[in-house]
Amino acid sequence: MLTLFMATLDNQIVSTALPTIVAEFGAVERFGWVGSAYLLATSAMMPIYGKLGDLFGRKYVMLAAVSLFLVGSLACGFAWSMDSLIAARVLQGLGGGGIMVSIFSVNADLFEPRERAKYQSFSSLMLMASGSIGPTLGGFLSDAFGWRSIFLVNLPIGAIALAGLIIMLPYRRPLRTPKIDYWGALTLALTIASLVLWADSGQIFGGLLTPAALGVLVLGCVSALVWVQIERRAPEPIVPLHLFRKPVIPLLLIVAITSGATGIGLVNYIALYLQTTTGLSPSRAGLFFIALTGGIVIGSMSAGRLIASSGHFKRYLITGQCISMAMLVGISQTHAGTPLLMIGTLMLLQGFGIGLGQQAPVIGVQNAAPKQDVGAATGAVTLTRMGGAAIAISIYGAILSQGLASKLTAIPGVANVAELTPKMLAALPAESQHLVGDLYSQAFTPIYLTGAALLLIGLAAALFMKPAPLPVARHKDMSDAEALAPKAA
Repeated sequence: MLTLFMATLDNQIVSTALPTIVAEFGAVERFGWVGSAYLLATSAMMPIYGKLGDLFGRKYVMLAAVSLFLVGSLACGFAWSMDSLIAARVLQGLGGGGIMVSIFSVNADLFEPRERAKYQSFSSLMLMASGSIGPTLGGFLSDAFGWRSIFLVNLPIGAIALAGLIIMLPYRRPLRTPKIDYWGALTLALTIASLVLWADSGQIFGGLLTPAALGVLVLGCVSALVWVQIERRAPEPIVPLHLFRKPVIPLLLIVAITSGATGIGLVNYIALYLQTTTGLSPSRAGLFFIALTGGIVIGSMSAGRLIASSGHFKRYLITGQCISMAMLVGISQTHAGTPLLMIGTLMLLQGFGIGLGQQAPVIGVQNAAPKQDVGAATGAVTLTRMGGAAIAISIYGAILSQGLASKLTAIPGVANVAELTPKMLAALPAESQHLVGDLYSQAFTPIYLTGAALLLIGLAAALFMKPAPLPVARHKDMSDAEALAPKAA
């Protein structure tokens, strides 16, 4: 839980400081890449970590992931340019992917499906703590000590987490001989990277249909085809293709993509929206994330207990998506003069909707997958969720850049609106602040509507799923060895 706290704290703590970082380096067109670079690396590594955990055991894989995350955090703290920060975020993401996958896989090792829903909801306590503290702490550290401190704060937390994992996390040796699918891992990572780069090609190559962008897209398609052929023949594939024979798994992966695109991909943009349209400082804007994260925790813990008692998850998934979609439409209609109480209420309800459906893709796929492939299946879910977030961040960034460019007008006292820090915005005359707020508000409207449209796709996938009740634990007093043994066919 402390490791989960550190990983989720990093996501939240960076969001409120991003406007200050971007303004200092003067590269608003790369705003999205500070987040998407991390998510890109995380997505590419998740299925690999899941398979390594199946083959070698979770403990040492998790220790390696935490160590890599801390090295990346140190590199972020000493970044000297936007490019070096993005590169350091990639290094940090290479460890972050292993942290998230390992936590869910350890839960799957220890608990039966219905109990798993309850115990995974306990992890929501860490989400609540990091979500409540993170944005506020990020704003405070950024204001008081500079933005570099938001990355360096991971080091003492990570040291404690590493010591605890070494001492207390048991090592369970898998029964299989390790056979690593290196070529499958390489082609899968190349496929994901190509898709994210293509989604951001409007900023990198000047358009989605330029020769360079189309070349990247073709590379991604070819890599995907090669990956499928490799996985068909690999003795221990990174993502076993037989998992896709059950219709519920592809549908849940579609849901995971759309939930990642909205539940994770929008976080950094919400922070930018609050600071540019309301004039709030980073620390005050961070307080609004207490409403969003509090809603996620309430929804997640409620769904965890309801799923544990009823064994059904589809109904809560559909309800959560409908609520979240409605709230995004509502947020898209807010503007610079919208009361802060209304914005906070919309964020609270959106978080509640996200929380209701948060556990369903992981629990559903773990329930449908064979016991020996739980790690790989969990990696596939987290991969699609984080991959959806990475691609969506690039799409949102392109929409924002285009929106600002098309609506850019002369604002008194502002030489370049993209280089405005929250402190500089607060020092502007009221009229100029209002003009900046209106400019960003109009640019953000299509971003929120795009998020709502993505959720509509996920809702359609959820509606097509056949209800599949989760099984009851076989024996409450069975030993760990019995719980972890593969089920007979």
